[in-house]
Amino acid sequence: MATMYRTNLLRQSSRQSFWMLAVFTSLLLVAAGHAQTPARVLGTITEVHGANLTVKTDAGQAYPFTVAPTAVLKQIAPGEKDLSKAAAIPLTSLATGDRVLVRFDPNAAAGSAVALQIIAIKQADLAKKQEADREDWQRRGVGGLVKSVDAASGTIVISSGAGAAAKMLTIHVTNASALRRYAPASVQFDKATLAPITAIRVGDQVRARGNKSADGSEVTAEDLVSGSFRNIAGTVIAVDAAASTLTVKDLATKKSATIKFTAASQLHKLPDEAATRLASLLKSGAQGAGAPPQGAAGGRGPGGGPGGHGGFDAQSLLSHAPTVQLAELKKGEAVMLVATDGDSELTAVTLLAGVAPLLEAPAASNLLSNWSMNSGGEMGQ
Repeated sequence: MATMYRTNLLRQSSRQSFWMLAVFTSLLLVAAGHAQTPARVLGTITEVHGANLTVKTDAGQAYPFTVAPTAVLKQIAPGEKDLSKAAAIPLTSLATGDRVLVRFDPNAAAGSAVALQIIAIKQADLAKKQEADREDWQRRGVGGLVKSVDAASGTIVISSGAGAAAKMLTIHVTNASALRRYAPASVQFDKATLAPITAIRVGDQVRARGNKSADGSEVTAEDLVSGSFRNIAGTVIAVDAAASTLTVKDLATKKSATIKFTAASQLHKLPDEAATRLASLLKSGAQGAGAPPQGAAGGRGPGGGPGGHGGFDAQSLLSHAPTVQLAELKKGEAVMLVATDGDSELTAVTLLAGVAPLLEAPAASNLLSNWSMNSGGEMGQ
């Protein structure tokens, strides 16, 4: 009898433990459901099915949600911060690719997300604004390596260009200037954060946009972005296309460096003739030394300033160099690259292959430093 009592007691205790565990698990799931949907989300619409939409954040997190019948939907122009200028729009005007700020109903049922307000920027309007910004950065922008910083007077001296075309430029920073600094392992302008002039160091790369002096040697910055980057010139030791990494022997340090490549990394390869011609001009410092190599564009560089070497625009030549895939690089191949100088790993910004002749030209060391900033598609977004 005592044995049967103990058995029943154990069974009852087990059932109670089971139900307590079930209730606790349910509470955790409810809490997790609420945690999955923040108060608001900024991102891009990836799916539209009537009133059911999905927005994806810049971090890659997707949030499916339903638009409430009483939701306030408005459209605003890119760059506009005054919501009083936003115009009401119907739900049917929202489409994939639109940039949106979504505010969710905090009282929605657990596990569901209901939008009470959506502020949208149309994809076409954003594309026009980005193109206009890129053109303005090219027309009124300068870039190069920081040689000195005087925070008290708000002046930054940079070296722009390479070889015979290198020159010093002075950037003036005022209270109206918007100063930003690239986030670690990123060269995306829209992810750069506000930072004071004191954050800029000698050796940093700087890109500024503003009105230039008559001779082009000074610029009063409206916008300025800076970052610390590492220049590497060397030979390929190993390529791991599956892991998107490249191991290079740095000729300067005689050590190996492993660099991570992302979708934003730019990879180009100079044709043999162009590399030989450019190396010759950089070593000689010649000016006006004949016609540009076939396929090279003349005129002004992508940054809106002279980029010429020996009568042709080296920056434009680099930008027009054929693209190459990481898997196409071979062991022993000479490369030059610029990478973000992060704490844990290096992330490639720009890589240029086919540069064996350039490694013998000291003036080539700053070539990619200026190009990587000037040709970045994120600038001005």
